[in-house]
Amino acid sequence: MLFRSPERHNNVKVLLLMDVGGTMDEHIARVEELFSAVKAEFKHLEFFYFHNCVYDFLWKNNRRRFAEKFPTWDVIRKFNKDYKLIVVGDATMSPYEILHPGGSVEYNNKEAGAVWLRRLLDAYPKAVWLNPEPERLWTYRPSIALIRELMGEHMFPLTLDGLARAMAMLSK
Repeated sequence: MLFRSPERHNNVKVLLLMDVGGTMDEHIARVEELFSAVKAEFKHLEFFYFHNCVYDFLWKNNRRRFAEKFPTWDVIRKFNKDYKLIVVGDATMSPYEILHPGGSVEYNNKEAGAVWLRRLLDAYPKAVWLNPEPERLWTYRPSIALIRELMGEHMFPLTLDGLARAMAMLSK
């Protein structure tokens, strides 16, 4: 008689926020690979989408992003600080989108993206940002510098080495 051991899953809780649309379109294949790997690895995975910067709502289905919104406050309240936050995005946008109310390119947000990012980091002390843009280009984009600063320099390239460094940071 053969005994099969149950499939193993990592018990770490992950809240994954992914930038979609615009400049992220060229990174779809790599982000899909990452998402597939994360789904297979983590037993406790919650994911949401945003565009450019996190504001007052997120969504699960990009086609229904304006019809099926999840208030960011509700996400913060529902998933406690046991979750590790992983944000995936190229951080390529106008700095205005990060620093000013009304900066979103999609609607008139009441609070700046930086305010929402700070709230997420306060709620999830273990947090990293994975950037699919080549690291050598980061210094040429002011918005990447702003996001890196807001993230406490916890931005890593979406490469094998970058993933290893990000996971090491999350496990500290």
